[in-house]
Amino acid sequence: MAGASLCLLSLSTALVAWYLHNKSTNKHKMAFQFPPLKNDLLLRAARGETVERPPIWVMRQAGRYLPEYHEAKGGRDFFEVCRDPEIASTLTLQPIERYAGLIDAAIIFSDILVIPQAMGMTVEMVDKKGPHFPNPLRSPSDGQYAELMERDVDVAKELDYVYKAITLTRKKLDGRVPLFGFTGAPWTLLCYMVEGGGTKLFKEVKTWIYKYPEETKALLQKISELCVEYLALQVKAGAQIVQVFDSWAGELSPSSFKTFSQPYLTYIAKHLPLRLKEMGLEPVPMVVFPKGAWYALDAACDMGYNVVGLDWLHDPAEAVKVVGDRPMVLQGNADPGVLYGSHEAITKVVEEMVQGFDWHGRHKGWIVNLGHGITPFVNPDDLKFFFEEIHRLTKTKA
Repeated sequence: MAGASLCLLSLSTALVAWYLHNKSTNKHKMAFQFPPLKNDLLLRAARGETVERPPIWVMRQAGRYLPEYHEAKGGRDFFEVCRDPEIASTLTLQPIERYAGLIDAAIIFSDILVIPQAMGMTVEMVDKKGPHFPNPLRSPSDGQYAELMERDVDVAKELDYVYKAITLTRKKLDGRVPLFGFTGAPWTLLCYMVEGGGTKLFKEVKTWIYKYPEETKALLQKISELCVEYLALQVKAGAQIVQVFDSWAGELSPSSFKTFSQPYLTYIAKHLPLRLKEMGLEPVPMVVFPKGAWYALDAACDMGYNVVGLDWLHDPAEAVKVVGDRPMVLQGNADPGVLYGSHEAITKVVEEMVQGFDWHGRHKGWIVNLGHGITPFVNPDDLKFFFEEIHRLTKTKA
């Protein structure tokens, strides 16, 4: 009897341990219950599946070109809007509601520069000028560099408002389309952090990479690790696909890209699925957008992402050749400037993309987008025409 009691006790202990382990492992899975997804076209396409039509979304689809954006934003500061989950979710949904049935994804309204903010840097959005860092990094010896490198950044706490906005948006979407999360790429974030804002010369960041290469790499690695955690927490909050924006990749030479961008983009692609697995979450499709780095398309196809975003400098047919038989999906790549043009011009660009991406021959491997974000002063009705032409010209031929 004593032996039997001991066995039962051991079994009970094992069951309790199993329960506690699984409760811990599954807590992320059970954190939120969302409505079922009604339109999974983009997710299927991002995984390389054959689909009935190419999915459509555009970068900056929630933004200042929409009159309803200004009504909802009011007189609030840009980052104030980002930090208000209710307003951020409202802005995210505006293009989904305006272009109902025409687009296949939402992207959370936020900004890539929330990562430097989480690291302790001050970032302001100056009207008619853009982002501004009052105290940018100037050299590894300026004191701030050591502080940034030593600081234990809690992105769960510092960027909690982003996750709340994602969760709220998923609920409001009610399964209409999937939701993108995103981050800036390490190289692009570094550019802003040392330049202090937008620039045409890139004097400061070029000084860093050519004068302080090892310190630069150390900071890029720290940013990469924060990006992984930030994206993982976005997925936990409800993001169903993520994109890494390397907006300034084209400012690097091919050699410098291999040193200061490619390793860190690859790090994110490798470690995000691992982090999600640790959290008990399923992997999500990943998109990389190395804007301007046309020379790096072949390398980008081997970084570990599902999708590579193309800017308008790429010829779609040539890009398809570069991909070859690799299971890579391309995203893009209309010149955003065409939306200032005539409807005839828009139709011509759409026709060129449909032919270049060999849509009617493949029925896979393409997510429709612009080659960059929507620019100011675009007429929303012209963007609607762009969407409608994609639908019309990609219909299955009888």
